[in-house]
Amino acid sequence: MLAREGMIPAVLGTAVTATGLALRGVNPALGWGIAGFGLAHIVLGAIDLIEHSNGTD
Repeated sequence: MLAREGMIPAVLGTAVTATGLALRGVNPALGWGIAGFGLAHIVLGAIDLIEHSNGTD
């Protein structure tokens, strides 16, 4: 089974964002930085998914 292009960065970004939000209690600056990095991956993965959504795999 082939993963659609952009799905891996979007899923990875979701995990990284959740980790960053969980770390806000320990170190707020680091937590928000990691969350922002994850959000960037979600956005880039979504752009890739939209860009390659021509109906064929």
